[in-house]
Amino acid sequence: MTIWVNEQIDPSGMIHACIATCNESQAKDCHDSFENNLTKTQKAAGWVARLRTVDSWDDVPVNSLKLN
Repeated sequence: MTIWVNEQIDPSGMIHACIATCNESQAKDCHDSFENNLTKTQKAAGWVARLRTVDSWDDVPVNSLKLN
């Protein structure tokens, strides 16, 4: 099973927002939203929106919102 994990990460590597889902389309929409919600100042400071995949719910960060 592929699980899509969206994360907004600050320059220190701390995850500030995380949403996980098995729906690829939903994940890509969420990633676009995360990316668009970062300000120019945040991006310049090193904030990133990351979309990655994992194979198990055990690999999803504990604090994430999990959508099925």
